[in-house]
Amino acid sequence: MADDKLKVVANKVEGLATEAKGRAKDAVGGLTGDIGLQAEGKFDQFAGGARQDFADLYEEGEGFVEKATTFVRDKPLLSLGIVSGVALILSWLMFPRKKSS
Repeated sequence: MADDKLKVVANKVEGLATEAKGRAKDAVGGLTGDIGLQAEGKFDQFAGGARQDFADLYEEGEGFVEKATTFVRDKPLLSLGIVSGVALILSWLMFPRKKSS
C-alpha cells in the first residue's frame, strides 16, 4: 500500500514537472515566434495536467475500494443481498421476458 502512495506522489510530481516544462516551451515559442515549440509546450502542459488528474483519480478510486472492502467485511450478508439484488435487476434488463400471446 505504501508503494502505491509513492507511485501516486511520483506521478503528481512528474505531472507538475511536465506541465512546468510545457509552460516554459510555450513561453519561449511565443517569444521567438516558433509555432512548433509553442504547440509542443501546449501538448506538454496538457500531458502534465492529465498525469496529475490520473493520479488524483487513482487515489480516489483506491479510497473507494478500501471503503467497499471494509463494508463487505463488516456486513457480509447485507453485501450479498445487495449483489443479489443488482444481479436480479440486471438479468431482467438484459433478458426481458417474452410476451405470451
